[in-house]
Amino acid sequence: MSIPEEIDFEVDAEDLSEFKPNGRELGAPSLVVDDLYVTYRIFGGKRVAAGQGRPGVLKRVLNRSTVHMGGLTSVEAVRGISFIARHGESIGIVGVNGSGKSTLLRAIAGLIPPTEGSVYVSGEPSLLGVNAVLMGSLTGERNVMIGGLALGLSPEEVRAKFDDIVEFSGIGDSIYLPMNAYSSGMSARLRFAISAAAVPDVLMIDEALATGDAAFRRKSKDRIDAIRDEAGTVFLVSHSLATVESICARTLWIHQGKLVMDGPSTEVCAAYKAFVKKQDG
Repeated sequence: MSIPEEIDFEVDAEDLSEFKPNGRELGAPSLVVDDLYVTYRIFGGKRVAAGQGRPGVLKRVLNRSTVHMGGLTSVEAVRGISFIARHGESIGIVGVNGSGKSTLLRAIAGLIPPTEGSVYVSGEPSLLGVNAVLMGSLTGERNVMIGGLALGLSPEEVRAKFDDIVEFSGIGDSIYLPMNAYSSGMSARLRFAISAAAVPDVLMIDEALATGDAAFRRKSKDRIDAIRDEAGTVFLVSHSLATVESICARTLWIHQGKLVMDGPSTEVCAAYKAFVKKQDG
């Protein structure tokens, strides 16, 4: 799918200089993304025309007419994205699967290097905090310690927060079981609870709030609000537009690696919903 060329949803960062989410004064910039490109390089065994077997699936994801499986194929997952985020903002990110949302977050977190452009962060970014360091073979208890240390907490601080983390996650005595034994929902709740135990300068959440019951989602929203109010910046990737609108005053719409709209969540989500409905119809 593609967005018609005549539709111009792009909003320059300067256009948002007077934008005050929920009437709140925002702080200094916490993040600057400047003309960011992220390119993946894919190796394969032979050249296959699109639509032939599994490579056809890959083609649809990459939006390419052919997939070069014998040399090197470059795929631009993020293409020329620029925006500024400020302390005290909660920013949603929406887009269809494969649009580049998660790649953008990983680049901001420093987990993958930009191919071109720059990312400037004041402080330490946290992509749902600790996914890269948690180990499924270890108990939840051990992973709480590992995750807390990865967030910059001291061992004493992690121990002091341990009971609150377990209570927030709602997994009870399962904290003493290996994380490999957890359901996906239990794992997501524990990851969120660990991440939210600290107050990162930039917290990025990728679909975490899709798990858990209504009570957990309310707790998560309250914690996100608290982090934002303590002068942090929160990014939330979600396919639930209602969740994005309830938590985030500002939203970025990413499509085919590009930022096509940046503005108040109600306006961006309405435009994105109309686009998806038109494509599905």
